[in-house]
Amino acid sequence: MVKPDVTVFGAGIFGLSVAYSCAKRGAKVRIIDKRGVAAGSSGGVVGALAPHTPENWNQKKAFQFDALLAAQAHWAEVARIGGLSSGYGRTGRIQPVLDEHGLELASQRAVQSRELWRGQAEWAVKATTDLDGWTPQTPTGFVIHDTLSARIHPRRSCEALAAALVVLKAEIVIGEGASAEGKVVWATGYEGLVEISEQLDQRIGNGVKGQAMLLALDRSGKPHLFSDGIYVVPHADGTVGVGSTSERDFDDPTATDGELDKLLGRAIAICPQLADARVLTRWAGVRPRAMSRAPMLGKHPVRDSDFIANGGFKIGFAMGPKAGEMMADLVLEGHDAIPDEFRVEASLTG
Repeated sequence: MVKPDVTVFGAGIFGLSVAYSCAKRGAKVRIIDKRGVAAGSSGGVVGALAPHTPENWNQKKAFQFDALLAAQAHWAEVARIGGLSSGYGRTGRIQPVLDEHGLELASQRAVQSRELWRGQAEWAVKATTDLDGWTPQTPTGFVIHDTLSARIHPRRSCEALAAALVVLKAEIVIGEGASAEGKVVWATGYEGLVEISEQLDQRIGNGVKGQAMLLALDRSGKPHLFSDGIYVVPHADGTVGVGSTSERDFDDPTATDGELDKLLGRAIAICPQLADARVLTRWAGVRPRAMSRAPMLGKHPVRDSDFIANGGFKIGFAMGPKAGEMMADLVLEGHDAIPDEFRVEASLTG
């Protein structure tokens, strides 16, 4: 390959999204990952794309809202270019209403959503009798149903991006030793956050381990369920993703253990239809969490002239494509439209 205009370190959702946005604009792109495409936290099995609550609106919520609206067209384009499906579907989400206070709050948010979501999606309170039986256990008989949420297959979406990048003449290098040329973007996940924290002698982020599983249960096209911090996500291929744990302390980032068995028990209590489903895959990975709990985009805090795209944590797949476009604006054109909440400075402490 000729000398690249942009080198991206990291082939997870943030790195691939930045590379894709740059390649679409005609830039020559090289992606380097020592382990491979979606080898880290982007290789998971759950894939819930869900919005923040429609209240107390801010830059982060507005950014995510716009990103979720743009997702369908984005992933359709990726599939058209590369020939692989991401498993994307805007199928919605259902959450239980647990008590009278929760019912009042959900009803207030339903009213606010009509203004904040501009009529492009619905946040509604519904009786379980109005649905078709695919609902979480709810003591009040009511649930929240939003039509903005979507599902995606994390690993397959990264593979779809990689396939599209190859068609766009990008170079994907697996392993170590490849040179960085042109503009350089670091999207190296939690290990990158730990490295920067050590170099600055202050914590700007850390890794949070998550464990999840894939079950053999065909509920394709159904909304995903969210209750008690657990996602139950029906995929297009007749499987259901269940996750995830949230562990600050861990020895092995990719090992699954008894915490995942406990998670399955809680998931079955939420959704009894999972009880007889066969476990197909157990997965564990470490998600990058910036101190701001928002994506970390912009100039690299340590490497002069380089850039960073990190901190996707639990919203990386919802934010990644739009973050990639914003980073391409900055890297290729010098146009900086990064929200204040997403800047590196937001995660610097002390």
